[in-house]
Amino acid sequence: MPEDHDWEAYKVPPTRTPVSERTTSVPNPINFFQSAFSYVFDAPVTFVREWIERWQSKNKFYYYHQKFRRVPDLSQCLDGDYLCYYEAEAQWRRDRMVDQEIVEIVRERMAACKQREGPNRFQNCAKEMELLAQVTKAYQDRYGDLGYHGNARTCLMKQKHRMMEERKAAQ
Repeated sequence: MPEDHDWEAYKVPPTRTPVSERTTSVPNPINFFQSAFSYVFDAPVTFVREWIERWQSKNKFYYYHQKFRRVPDLSQCLDGDYLCYYEAEAQWRRDRMVDQEIVEIVRERMAACKQREGPNRFQNCAKEMELLAQVTKAYQDRYGDLGYHGNARTCLMKQKHRMMEERKAAQ
């Protein structure tokens, strides 16, 4: 049936129930309780909420745009400076998460390219494949073989050993 009815063609029959017009001298208690609730509970809560929203709209704080300052690397910390060790470890963990997300984004781009190109993916997605190979090799060089419990100190030692091997190979 169509949404907009032709009311002249389909007339609604009149209701048989009479509408009662109650006019008494006694006020309705429900109206009294509704207005009392409105003034006692609802109005103060609404006022406080609107005041807080006005105050927060002046001072907007976007927590998801938090920027951390770069701290010294673990190799730049002094002996016994445990606060520097802690900050360097936290910085390393943030850098590792960022690198993981970079690898994941490049992997998703390559998968989207493969899906889009279909049988021609090897020639049309060559740049994405090369970029994924570079990113995964860099991630593997830095964080590979550290495992889940890897930390900044073991990563630094791995980097040191890799540099020593490269120096020996160059000689």
